[in-house]
Amino acid sequence: MSGANFDLTGKVAVVTGGSRGLGREMVRAFSAAGATVVIASRKLEACGILATEITSGGGDALAVECHVGYWDSCDALAETVYDTYGRCDILVNNAGMSPLYDRLVNVSEALYDKVLDVNLKGPFRLMANFGDRMVQGDGGSIINVSSVAAVRPTPNEAAYGAAKSGLNALTLSFSREYAPSVRVNTIMPGPFLTDISKAWDLESFTAMAKENIPLQRGGNPDEIVGAALYFASDASSYTTGSVLKIDGGTVWPPA
Repeated sequence: MSGANFDLTGKVAVVTGGSRGLGREMVRAFSAAGATVVIASRKLEACGILATEITSGGGDALAVECHVGYWDSCDALAETVYDTYGRCDILVNNAGMSPLYDRLVNVSEALYDKVLDVNLKGPFRLMANFGDRMVQGDGGSIINVSSVAAVRPTPNEAAYGAAKSGLNALTLSFSREYAPSVRVNTIMPGPFLTDISKAWDLESFTAMAKENIPLQRGGNPDEIVGAALYFASDASSYTTGSVLKIDGGTVWPPA
């Protein structure tokens, strides 16, 4: 396989939750591969800081405020991207949330709705809006970021796991709806040592990883890049409707 297959020159890539964690790594990788990147999240200032980093290095980047839990905000993101660039070639549904709670019985309706809105409703609307435009244009690639909680949820992530399981299902639905010109795939990460991991008990996590994760550690944020570039580029030209777990072997057998 030629390395040129991973070239994203001339492409426009939109990454939600793009200012931090795995989203940030994907933004930087797409830019390095030649893409114009649209960095979207609830925190415009954080998006702007990363956009400045990209443009200072010679890339092209746009920061956009977007709360994917709101239908209108998802539509506004699509309008902004197409008004600015006239196209979108890559959409990454990376924004997500999984608030902490003590017991399932104490999960409020508001918290439940928020988790489902951000992790499931938003990606649905973005895939529908961007995907339909991609079909009318030159096609493209949609990448959903799920979680191993979709197939092995703990009580601490019940609503989140249900939403991510639904996202896996939407991947299949949309991959058939928008074929053959738009490919829709999912990355299903396990535990990654992003900024979110700062809230973990890392000593306990490290001990658990030694016992329960075949690779015996959490993932480094940049280890998501290979899968993201694969799905975003022509390297995956015959791949759609797929769910690729990147979890150090956490979930076994493969879901």
